[in-house]
Amino acid sequence: MTEILQADPAGVKRAADLLRDGKLVAFGTETVYGLGADATNAEAVAAIFQAKGRPRFNPLICHYPSAQAAFRDVVADARAEAVARAFWPGPLTVILPRRPDCAVALLTGAGLDTLGVRVPRHPVANALLRQAGRAIAGPSANRSGHVSPTSAGHVLDGLDGRIAAVLDSGPCEVGVESTVLDLSGPVPVLLRPGGVTLDALEACLGPIQRGAPISGEALRSPGLLASHYAPDLPVRLGATSVADDEALLAFGPALPGARCVFHLSEAGKTTEAAARLFEGLRWLDAEGRRLGAVRIAVMPIPDADLGAAVNDRLQRAAAPRGRPDGG
Repeated sequence: MTEILQADPAGVKRAADLLRDGKLVAFGTETVYGLGADATNAEAVAAIFQAKGRPRFNPLICHYPSAQAAFRDVVADARAEAVARAFWPGPLTVILPRRPDCAVALLTGAGLDTLGVRVPRHPVANALLRQAGRAIAGPSANRSGHVSPTSAGHVLDGLDGRIAAVLDSGPCEVGVESTVLDLSGPVPVLLRPGGVTLDALEACLGPIQRGAPISGEALRSPGLLASHYAPDLPVRLGATSVADDEALLAFGPALPGARCVFHLSEAGKTTEAAARLFEGLRWLDAEGRRLGAVRIAVMPIPDADLGAAVNDRLQRAAAPRGRPDGG
């Protein structure tokens, strides 16, 4: 059984002790719950892949209590220092070159010469990282390819008995993963939209390219596989009507005729939609199947603000699932 720890000093200490002992501990951040392991311990990191069923070529993000701690493992230039000042602690991951003396296990970064680092702003996560005293690898705490968890209950749905503990710090504030910004080359590249918007990043750094992996190229960031964040029911995007055998993920007023509806935001707010997205996919997947639905229909969501991150997740959830290891 997985131990459930309270977000108090005793619970944080117990979680840190388990991490230092090479065990897996899920913990809440402002984005989603992460599945933590000592990033310097290759065996502990391998246990993440085993627990999640995660492809070996999908690198893991390392979490730190401060920018100073993060920059001991990666080479930070003026751009990295600028975004760290502006957005850390917060939902931003930065891809930077590994230092030659980087303590993080190569498996953590999928053998690449770069590493994704971030400083979460959730006070419980930050306290855990300070007590652990080392980089903590932390992909989303779910079975790979399935819906990301935004509560301790979601973690237990998929990983109960597969991990040592979950540190229950309540529901996540942002609800989608961190933005991933690649600063390992001469031109900044947005690899994954998330909790920090592209507009905010460009206000700090100037123009930023949007990137995707070239076929055959190693993935520098998590969340770039085509089929990802997928519920069991197929997902249909851009719905302007809903069939009798469809569950509905609604944005704004729900479409008429829907029997099984989850409202991302009745007011049409993308920030609310982001916070409720994974909860909605999970609920519709379970309730829709109970009511005989054969797919989830998703109403259009604008790309403004956090809408781009929401649509990125939904496109991956709707992608064809031809590969057994595709998440």
